[in-house]
Amino acid sequence: MRSEVLRGVNRIVIKLGTGVLTDHRMRPDPVQFAQLVSQIAALRSAGREVVVVTSGAVGAGMGVLGYEKRPPSLAERQACAAVGQSRLMSTYDSLFRHFDQPIAQVLLTHEDLADHTRHLNARNTLLTLLKRGVLPIVNENDAVSVTELKFGDNDRLSALVASLLPADLLIILTTADGLMENFGRPDARVLGVVGTIDAAIEAMAGGTTSLTATGGMATKIEAAKIVVRSGIPLVIATGRRHDVVARILAGEAEGTLFPPAAVRLPSRKRWIAFYHHPRGVLTLDAGAVQAVREKGRSLLSPGISSCSGEFVAGDVVCLADPAGREFARGLVRFDSAGIRSRSTGRSEVVHRDDLVLL
Repeated sequence: MRSEVLRGVNRIVIKLGTGVLTDHRMRPDPVQFAQLVSQIAALRSAGREVVVVTSGAVGAGMGVLGYEKRPPSLAERQACAAVGQSRLMSTYDSLFRHFDQPIAQVLLTHEDLADHTRHLNARNTLLTLLKRGVLPIVNENDAVSVTELKFGDNDRLSALVASLLPADLLIILTTADGLMENFGRPDARVLGVVGTIDAAIEAMAGGTTSLTATGGMATKIEAAKIVVRSGIPLVIATGRRHDVVARILAGEAEGTLFPPAAVRLPSRKRWIAFYHHPRGVLTLDAGAVQAVREKGRSLLSPGISSCSGEFVAGDVVCLADPAGREFARGLVRFDSAGIRSRSTGRSEVVHRDDLVLL
């Protein structure tokens, strides 16, 4: 399966987590940086396009500013990011220069990808850099991002970047060997392939106890949901092995592979599904759920049993079944006040062309 899924991979997004870039003192680890850059440079020498999504700015700044653990306040974390980002890029530039590989810094906020015009501009910039042989290094603009507008973590950011391009493969390199079954027990093992992300798989993923990282395996599973639905495979593997990328691309049993969905979502549907913080929730009755999910119909006003949140026409909202489980997202055609007052009659509240099943 691995060889089949990874055949013809050319455009790759590689996410480097804080844990694989720093040492036990939470400072940038020169040996790790060097070996990871060497692997990425080998991909470029082989003619593949690569985008790196990097963590490590806050961690690098923590050491400079004297923090022993991740600061609790937003302002302190932003200060660490402001100090650390320049050091991070200086390190990458110095290392990639040995391979005659030009790099570019791309700092993104959630708004850059949620706004459709800026979304397309970000995509065009990345594609132009790749066309010119430049390696984009992407990070969240932590120095200015505020909590409610953040991506949440760089696992999610890497999935959104992969979906934006779109990429042929996302590789998340971390401190773990992959998704572990029976973690912490003598019979623990790495799952080689995860075909379906269900409740059992989600239960295997925990958070993180790292002093610098923000996610853990749980955020990687959320990233997997995005790229798999987008028709892109994901491999989660250790960033400590010096030949891990080559082994992955050779189809070796390395890390955990999440195969892609059979059909790739169109770019506009990907934008609706993954690049917004939904403004509200429309709970549907059973008949409307069946019509939307199984028959491909638009959502009509009579099928909405309740509406929560405050939103205006054009916002993205969640569609939930009677049990409250989200199963779709879409661009709403009416504001929340109009839906709650039932002034919309039998109108289409979400047209099927503006709706994505998750």
